[in-house]
Amino acid sequence: MINIDTIKNSLALIDRSNFGLLKVTGDDKLRFLHNQTTNDIQGLKVGEGCDTVFVNSTGRNIDLVSAYIQENEVLLLVSPAQNKKLYDWMDRYIFPFDKVGIKDITTEYKIFTLIGEKSLDLLSEWVDTDFLKSAEFTHKIIKIDDIELIITVGCNLKLTGFNLIISQEKASYIWDRITSKNPILINDKDYENLRILQGKPTSNKELTDEYNPLESGLWDAISFNKGCYIGQETIARLNTYKGIKQKLWGIKLDKSINPEIDNIITIEGEKVGKITSYLETESEKFALGYIRTKAGDIGLKVYIGKVQGEVVNLPFIRHEYYGN
Repeated sequence: MINIDTIKNSLALIDRSNFGLLKVTGDDKLRFLHNQTTNDIQGLKVGEGCDTVFVNSTGRNIDLVSAYIQENEVLLLVSPAQNKKLYDWMDRYIFPFDKVGIKDITTEYKIFTLIGEKSLDLLSEWVDTDFLKSAEFTHKIIKIDDIELIITVGCNLKLTGFNLIISQEKASYIWDRITSKNPILINDKDYENLRILQGKPTSNKELTDEYNPLESGLWDAISFNKGCYIGQETIARLNTYKGIKQKLWGIKLDKSINPEIDNIITIEGEKVGKITSYLETESEKFALGYIRTKAGDIGLKVYIGKVQGEVVNLPFIRHEYYGN
């Protein structure tokens, strides 16, 4: 198994084409997405982007997506196997007079992700350095050997990295071009381990209708200054009255015993939460899980079965009430 720190400090490449890609078009595209998700989509300019959360009418998670604003469309990078679900969800809210179109373009493009500090060195051959050091979600169209593609700053894990979004028919050439530079090739399991260590929640694990995005630590993907959107009332009330009852945390585990993924989290025999994701590498065992707010937070000692763990903070997770 590849060492995670090695990936962070070098150059790694993964094919993330299992992630979904949706395209939203029409004159009302920004207003529509603004009203559908938690972040301030209308406040973004062409070439910018953000993470935003689709939630249901009671403020519960549907999916965390990355939105990229282009001149004539918005690209939504969604979790694996969630593209049809989100397409259908948005489609039901398009009314006859809305100037909005949605297309699932998942099968039309490949998504190659470069991760690690040395990804800047590789890409500087084709992209100016100032752009490569731009804010996360900044993106533009570039050419590699006359092949047009989209590059986005950030690899959606709060790590140095970049996404390359390329048409299917040109993708194999770009893949060969990049692999000729001898990057570390990582697989879906390696990416999943990175996701867990960074604390990024994902669909069907941390992101389900059991939880809301505040519990999931996705405060950076929520605007409290925008107008109404689906689920807004519940989320605003939870912030105003500090009503979050459970929070997602990282849990660094004792390496000596393997816990079961579904095991509950306990303190002195009392259930305080449950595990949602787990990884084991040569150097550590680690989990993500929801823990009751009243039980404590960073530094808290917990048990998963017979295994002791310590609650730790992670780059993707933030738990601070807005306005405090």
